[in-house]
Amino acid sequence: MQLKVYANALAESVHGLYKTELIHRRGPWRSLEQVELATAEWIEWWNHRRLHGATDDLPPAEYEDLYYRQRDTNEVA
Repeated sequence: MQLKVYANALAESVHGLYKTELIHRRGPWRSLEQVELATAEWIEWWNHRRLHGATDDLPPAEYEDLYYRQRDTNEVA
């Protein structure tokens, strides 16, 4: 049950950041297509270019890739 509470809090936090950083800052929007394209660009930035202090200033996707490569190497050894 506790994990679900944390997951909901995380989702609400990310949703708030999305609205603040993208929707409100770059609006007004003229079409749904504009919002969809901007959302895809924001998600790409969020996963592949955003540096995060908790991940040694690596983007989340790079940090995750490093984790799995290290884990796979340790399992083989």
